[in-house]
Amino acid sequence: MSKRWLRNGYTKASRLFKTGKPNPKGKKDFPVLDLQDILLQKKMLKKWSSNESIKEEIQALKKEFKVYRWSPDEPNKKPYLQSYFVGLSTCGSMVLEALQKIKAEDDSTLAYRRSCREGICGSCAMNIDGTNTVACLKPIDPNTSKPTTITPLPHMVVMKDLLVDLTNFYHQYNRDDFSDERLQALTEDKRCLHRCRTIKNCTITCPKSLDLAAAIHKTKARHLLSVPIEG
Repeated sequence: MSKRWLRNGYTKASRLFKTGKPNPKGKKDFPVLDLQDILLQKKMLKKWSSNESIKEEIQALKKEFKVYRWSPDEPNKKPYLQSYFVGLSTCGSMVLEALQKIKAEDDSTLAYRRSCREGICGSCAMNIDGTNTVACLKPIDPNTSKPTTITPLPHMVVMKDLLVDLTNFYHQYNRDDFSDERLQALTEDKRCLHRCRTIKNCTITCPKSLDLAAAIHKTKARHLLSVPIEG
Protein backbone atom coordinates (compact mmCIF):
# COMPACT_ATOMS: atom_id res chain seq x y z
CA MET A 1 0.00 0.00 0.00
CA SER A 2 2.87 2.38 0.81
CA LYS A 3 4.47 1.72 -2.59
CA ARG A 4 1.17 2.43 -4.35
CA TRP A 5 0.82 5.65 -2.35
CA LEU A 6 4.34 6.72 -3.37
CA ARG A 7 3.64 5.93 -7.04
CA ASN A 8 0.42 7.95 -6.95
CA GLY A 9 2.20 10.85 -5.26
CA TYR A 10 4.98 10.78 -7.83
CA THR A 11 2.47 10.71 -10.69
CA LYS A 12 0.61 13.72 -9.31
CA ALA A 13 3.87 15.61 -8.77
CA SER A 14 4.97 14.81 -12.32
CA ARG A 15 1.72 16.14 -13.70
CA LEU A 16 2.08 19.26 -11.57
CA PHE A 17 5.57 20.07 -12.79
CA LYS A 18 5.04 18.53 -16.26
CA THR A 19 8.63 17.32 -16.35
CA GLY A 20 9.15 14.35 -14.08
CA LYS A 21 9.48 11.06 -16.05
CA PRO A 22 10.53 7.59 -14.97
CA ASN A 23 13.86 6.50 -16.41
CA PRO A 24 14.11 3.50 -18.72
CA LYS A 25 15.17 1.22 -15.89
CA GLY A 26 11.91 1.82 -14.08
CA LYS A 27 13.43 3.84 -11.28
CA LYS A 28 11.74 7.00 -10.10
CA ASP A 29 13.74 10.24 -10.24
CA PHE A 30 12.68 13.41 -8.45
CA PRO A 31 11.03 15.70 -11.06
CA VAL A 32 13.26 18.48 -12.31
CA LEU A 33 11.97 21.89 -13.35
CA ASP A 34 13.05 23.14 -16.75
CA LEU A 35 14.19 26.73 -17.38
CA GLN A 36 10.71 27.91 -18.41
CA ASP A 37 9.18 26.61 -15.18
CA ILE A 38 11.91 28.26 -13.11
CA LEU A 39 11.37 31.62 -14.79
CA LEU A 40 7.62 31.31 -14.32
CA GLN A 41 8.02 30.54 -10.63
CA LYS A 42 10.36 33.50 -10.17
CA LYS A 43 7.87 35.76 -11.92
CA MET A 44 5.00 34.56 -9.75
CA LEU A 45 7.11 34.86 -6.60
CA LYS A 46 8.06 38.43 -7.53
CA LYS A 47 4.41 39.31 -8.19
CA TRP A 48 3.32 37.74 -4.89
CA SER A 49 6.05 39.60 -2.99
CA SER A 50 5.03 42.84 -4.68
CA ASN A 51 1.38 42.32 -3.71
CA GLU A 52 2.36 41.63 -0.12
CA SER A 53 4.49 44.78 -0.09
CA ILE A 54 1.55 46.81 -1.41
CA LYS A 55 -0.72 45.35 1.25
CA GLU A 56 1.78 46.27 3.97
CA GLU A 57 2.06 49.81 2.60
CA ILE A 58 -1.73 50.17 2.54
CA GLN A 59 -2.01 48.88 6.10
CA ALA A 60 0.67 51.37 7.18
CA LEU A 61 -1.21 54.28 5.57
CA LYS A 62 -2.69 55.68 8.77
CA LYS A 63 -3.55 59.27 9.53
CA GLU A 64 -3.38 60.85 12.98
CA PHE A 65 -6.35 62.95 14.09
CA LYS A 66 -5.97 65.08 17.20
CA VAL A 67 -9.48 65.70 18.53
CA TYR A 68 -10.48 68.16 21.25
CA ARG A 69 -11.92 66.35 24.27
CA TRP A 70 -13.77 67.69 27.31
CA SER A 71 -16.72 66.31 29.25
CA PRO A 72 -19.08 68.06 31.69
CA ASP A 73 -19.01 64.85 33.71
CA GLU A 74 -15.42 65.75 34.61
CA PRO A 75 -15.58 69.56 34.99
CA ASN A 76 -12.27 69.76 36.86
CA LYS A 77 -10.38 68.01 34.09
CA LYS A 78 -8.80 70.38 31.61
CA PRO A 79 -9.57 70.03 27.88
CA TYR A 80 -7.01 68.06 25.92
CA LEU A 81 -6.29 66.73 22.44
CA GLN A 82 -6.67 62.99 22.03
CA SER A 83 -4.93 61.21 19.16
CA TYR A 84 -6.71 58.67 16.98
CA PHE A 85 -5.13 56.80 14.08
CA VAL A 86 -7.39 56.03 11.13
CA GLY A 87 -6.52 53.79 8.18
CA LEU A 88 -7.12 55.89 5.09
CA SER A 89 -7.61 52.79 2.92
CA THR A 90 -10.75 51.87 4.88
CA CYS A 91 -12.15 55.36 5.38
CA GLY A 92 -14.04 57.87 3.27
CA SER A 93 -12.41 60.99 1.89
CA MET A 94 -13.98 63.58 4.23
CA VAL A 95 -13.12 64.49 7.83
CA LEU A 96 -16.68 63.71 8.96
CA GLU A 97 -16.23 60.14 7.74
CA ALA A 98 -13.05 59.85 9.79
CA LEU A 99 -14.94 61.07 12.88
CA GLN A 100 -17.70 58.56 12.25
CA LYS A 101 -15.14 55.77 11.90
CA ILE A 102 -13.48 56.83 15.17
CA LYS A 103 -16.82 56.90 16.98
CA ALA A 104 -17.93 53.54 15.55
CA GLU A 105 -14.69 51.61 15.97
CA ASP A 106 -12.46 53.35 18.52
CA ASP A 107 -14.35 55.60 20.94
CA SER A 108 -18.14 55.72 21.16
CA THR A 109 -17.96 58.55 23.75
CA LEU A 110 -16.80 61.09 21.17
CA ALA A 111 -19.49 63.77 20.76
CA TYR A 112 -20.17 65.92 17.67
CA ARG A 113 -23.10 66.99 15.52
CA ARG A 114 -23.97 65.78 12.04
CA SER A 115 -27.09 65.74 9.91
CA CYS A 116 -27.40 66.21 6.16
CA ARG A 117 -23.80 65.33 5.13
CA GLU A 118 -24.35 67.60 2.10
CA GLY A 119 -22.86 70.86 3.38
CA ILE A 120 -26.32 72.41 3.72
CA CYS A 121 -27.39 72.31 7.36
CA GLY A 122 -24.07 73.25 8.98
CA SER A 123 -24.53 70.80 11.86
CA CYS A 124 -20.98 69.47 11.58
CA ALA A 125 -19.38 72.93 11.69
CA MET A 126 -16.07 72.84 13.57
CA ASN A 127 -12.50 74.10 13.39
CA ILE A 128 -10.24 71.84 11.34
CA ASP A 129 -6.53 72.69 11.18
CA GLY A 130 -7.25 76.27 12.19
CA THR A 131 -10.09 76.91 9.73
CA ASN A 132 -13.80 77.07 10.53
CA THR A 133 -15.57 74.73 8.12
CA VAL A 134 -18.02 71.84 7.88
CA ALA A 135 -16.50 68.40 8.35
CA CYS A 136 -18.69 66.78 5.67
CA LEU A 137 -17.10 68.94 2.94
CA LYS A 138 -13.56 69.07 4.32
CA PRO A 139 -11.29 66.56 2.52
CA ILE A 140 -8.83 64.58 4.63
CA ASP A 141 -5.25 65.76 4.15
CA PRO A 142 -3.48 62.70 2.65
CA ASN A 143 -0.15 63.74 4.18
CA THR A 144 0.21 61.09 6.92
CA SER A 145 3.32 62.75 8.37
CA LYS A 146 1.20 65.65 9.61
CA PRO A 147 -1.75 65.19 12.02
CA THR A 148 -5.13 66.83 11.48
CA THR A 149 -6.30 68.85 14.49
CA ILE A 150 -10.04 69.14 15.14
CA THR A 151 -11.45 71.55 17.74
CA PRO A 152 -14.88 73.12 18.43
CA LEU A 153 -15.97 76.40 16.86
CA PRO A 154 -14.08 79.20 18.62
CA HIS A 155 -15.74 81.83 20.85
CA MET A 156 -18.60 79.48 21.67
CA VAL A 157 -19.44 77.59 24.87
CA VAL A 158 -18.40 73.94 24.64
CA MET A 159 -21.02 71.48 25.85
CA LYS A 160 -18.93 68.36 25.25
CA ASP A 161 -16.02 67.57 22.93
CA LEU A 162 -16.92 69.14 19.57
CA LEU A 163 -20.47 70.10 20.61
CA VAL A 164 -21.05 73.82 21.20
CA ASP A 165 -24.07 75.68 22.61
CA LEU A 166 -25.97 77.21 19.68
CA THR A 167 -28.65 78.97 21.76
CA ASN A 168 -27.22 82.44 21.22
CA PHE A 169 -26.64 81.72 17.54
CA TYR A 170 -30.28 80.74 17.00
CA HIS A 171 -31.42 83.78 18.97
CA GLN A 172 -29.43 86.09 16.69
CA TYR A 173 -30.69 84.23 13.63
CA ASN A 174 -34.37 85.03 14.33
CA ARG A 175 -36.29 86.71 11.51
CA ASP A 176 -36.68 90.46 11.53
CA ASP A 177 -39.73 92.54 10.55
CA PHE A 178 -38.80 92.99 6.89
CA SER A 179 -40.83 90.14 5.38
CA ASP A 180 -42.63 92.42 2.94
CA GLU A 181 -39.36 93.85 1.66
CA ARG A 182 -37.92 90.38 1.09
CA LEU A 183 -41.11 89.29 -0.67
CA GLN A 184 -40.90 92.32 -2.97
CA ALA A 185 -37.29 91.55 -3.81
CA LEU A 186 -38.18 87.94 -4.69
CA THR A 187 -41.09 88.87 -6.91
CA GLU A 188 -39.22 91.56 -8.81
CA ASP A 189 -36.81 88.97 -10.17
CA LYS A 190 -38.65 86.70 -12.61
CA ARG A 191 -35.92 84.08 -12.26
CA CYS A 192 -36.91 83.39 -8.64
CA LEU A 193 -40.47 82.42 -7.70
CA HIS A 194 -42.21 82.37 -11.06
CA ARG A 195 -39.92 79.82 -12.70
CA CYS A 196 -41.06 77.17 -10.23
CA ARG A 197 -43.48 74.67 -11.82
CA THR A 198 -44.20 72.81 -8.55
CA ILE A 199 -42.76 69.53 -9.84
CA LYS A 200 -41.45 68.97 -6.30
CA ASN A 201 -38.05 67.60 -7.30
CA CYS A 202 -36.56 69.95 -4.71
CA THR A 203 -38.85 68.54 -2.02
CA ILE A 204 -37.92 64.94 -2.86
CA THR A 205 -34.17 65.56 -2.77
CA CYS A 206 -34.03 67.94 0.22
CA PRO A 207 -31.80 66.29 2.88
CA LYS A 208 -33.70 68.11 5.64
CA SER A 209 -37.10 66.80 4.42
CA LEU A 210 -38.44 70.33 3.86
CA ASP A 211 -41.38 70.94 1.54
CA LEU A 212 -39.71 73.63 -0.54
CA ALA A 213 -42.25 73.52 -3.35
CA ALA A 214 -45.10 74.23 -0.90
CA ALA A 215 -43.18 77.15 0.60
CA ILE A 216 -42.61 78.65 -2.87
CA HIS A 217 -46.31 78.20 -3.70
CA LYS A 218 -47.36 80.00 -0.51
CA THR A 219 -44.95 82.84 -1.23
CA LYS A 220 -46.33 83.25 -4.77
CA ALA A 221 -49.91 83.22 -3.42
CA ARG A 222 -49.06 85.81 -0.80
CA HIS A 223 -47.62 88.07 -3.45
CA LEU A 224 -50.63 87.72 -5.77
CA LEU A 225 -53.30 88.00 -3.09
CA SER A 226 -51.38 90.20 -0.69
CA VAL A 227 -52.49 87.96 2.19
CA PRO A 228 -50.76 85.01 3.91
CA ILE A 229 -52.00 81.56 2.91
CA GLU A 230 -52.41 78.99 5.67
CA GLY A 231 -51.96 75.23 5.33
